[in-house]
Amino acid sequence: MAAQNDGGARPVRERILDAATAAFYRDGIRAVSADKIIASAGTTKVTFYRYFPTKDDLVAAYLDRQSELIRTAAGNLPADPCEALRTLAQVMGSEACRPGFRGCPFINAAAEYPASDHPVRAAVARHRDWFRGLVAELAGRLGAADPGLAADQLIMLRDGAMVHGYVADPRAVGAALLQAGSAVLQQHLPSARH
Repeated sequence: MAAQNDGGARPVRERILDAATAAFYRDGIRAVSADKIIASAGTTKVTFYRYFPTKDDLVAAYLDRQSELIRTAAGNLPADPCEALRTLAQVMGSEACRPGFRGCPFINAAAEYPASDHPVRAAVARHRDWFRGLVAELAGRLGAADPGLAADQLIMLRDGAMVHGYVADPRAVGAALLQAGSAVLQQHLPSARH
């Protein structure tokens, strides 16, 4: 379906997603009604439901959009796997320090939708599977004996850093994530074996 365009403004679907992105992240997904998003996007219920038949469809689209932004940014990572992982940690540390930081949108969504077979959880899983693949690939290029295990451990650190950045002092996230991530990687690299 082609996106409608109101006199040169952003297409309606994008305006709805913009409104949802701001509200879901700021207030929580379940706390934001479709009516609030409709009003904020300046559209009608009929138009809203044409693009998003259910609120769950909108939530999944919101998460997929967040994932696409992250994937696009990951396309600019340094070629060197060590520098790429360092850059990821630095970006996450910077993200945790930005005004209005409320944690990881994927972790937040998973907390609000606990049923593993829910479409929102499928969107979370798509992103996390991609991210795990990226981290495992970088760990493998560094020589990790078990890149998948290294990725799982690094992502656990990342998840903890995102939560810490929201509930505690976010200024400590970047340096702590770099130090802990380095320690985890050292345990997986052949030179660390005795």
